Amino acid sequence: MSRISLRLSRKIVLIFYKLTFILIILCAFFIACSQTTNNSNKLAQDFDLSKLDIVNPINPELVDITGWINSSPFTIEDMKGKVVLVDFFTYTCVNCIRTYPYLIHWHNKYKDYGLVVLGVHAYEFEFEKDIENVQKAIKRHGLEYPIAMDNKRGTWNAFDNFAWPAKYLIDKNGHTQYSHYGEGAYLETEEKIRELLISAGFDLSGVNIEEINIPSYQDELFEPISNNSELELTRELYTGVDRNYGSIQYMGIPPYIVQSEYFQGSNKDVLYEDRDFHVNNFLYLHGLWNNHQEYIKHARHTERLDDYIAIKFSATSVNAVMGQLGEKNYKVYITMDGLPLNSTNAGFDIEFDEKNNSYVLVNESKMYQLINLQSLESHELKLSSNSVEFSLFAFTFGSERFSP
Repeated sequence: MSRISLRLSRKIVLIFYKLTFILIILCAFFIACSQTTNNSNKLAQDFDLSKLDIVNPINPELVDITGWINSSPFTIEDMKGKVVLVDFFTYTCVNCIRTYPYLIHWHNKYKDYGLVVLGVHAYEFEFEKDIENVQKAIKRHGLEYPIAMDNKRGTWNAFDNFAWPAKYLIDKNGHTQYSHYGEGAYLETEEKIRELLISAGFDLSGVNIEEINIPSYQDELFEPISNNSELELTRELYTGVDRNYGSIQYMGIPPYIVQSEYFQGSNKDVLYEDRDFHVNNFLYLHGLWNNHQEYIKHARHTERLDDYIAIKFSATSVNAVMGQLGEKNYKVYITMDGLPLNSTNAGFDIEFDEKNNSYVLVNESKMYQLINLQSLESHELKLSSNSVEFSLFAFTFGSERFSP
């Protein structure tokens, strides 16, 4: 969803320019620290970066799988004699989406030579537990290899996993021989696939490594685009209470929404005022909104798009995870620098009405691409909807022109 491949592991360095801005952050910190919620243990687990040092299990197994797509159930033990590539993913994760072409390529290339590609879908948001949502996503992206639904996170925990995407290679004896977290290392991974297949007795003499002409995002992952934080590639931005409180309490970074109104409590309607001073890496609300654990929801019906969510971003592509949590579809209107989008900057999910206003029709819970620029640029973006169904979970950003 951005340059962050290990979505929970990148340190974010931010510079604050205004004294008032610092005071708001400090105020939010003390409010967050003073509140105790039932989600504290969950947040501590989600943001415990010490997990980066965990050693992979030698003999992993699938645990508590709640459903299967493209396959009847099987175990790692059942696949002994073959090589299994386990890919942990979740369908709204742009970093995961950008690895799909490689997984599809390896599946098609080596499935007759002993490779079993297994996607393990481990949800990030509650709506991703819905197997019908996952089925729509894998059909949209052309994933034909087996997918196991890990709604209880049993397999995630059995592998001591901590990131999306994450890949594990298991040899013919059921032992983990290789792992990689995040995007990149595609040549290294394929070389290891081949090594394990040959060791398992499969003849690859007529099968060569071929380059896939897909942009690699590996180089952008851990280095800022610029020393100027206003031009730095924008971090992932989350709207939910869990993530915003957790960023302060457990990650030691500023929250994604710094307006003091946000920290009056969760699951309540709050009236926000956007003062039009926007800084890269943060979200700004205007109007009446309800802040839930995972998302922010528009809290009143309007007639003239009076309420909005605004960001100042630096990126090439901008994506938003939005939810259809009720039964009704709804439109979210998008402007950049105060103007509707056009054919040169519109993302793949943008549509236009009879007046050339740009919008997204939210008809399922998924990631929608809003902006797709030719190069990295900085702009102001606003999303607004008259509907009380408008629910937004996260924004993600990329530094390459993206084709989903």
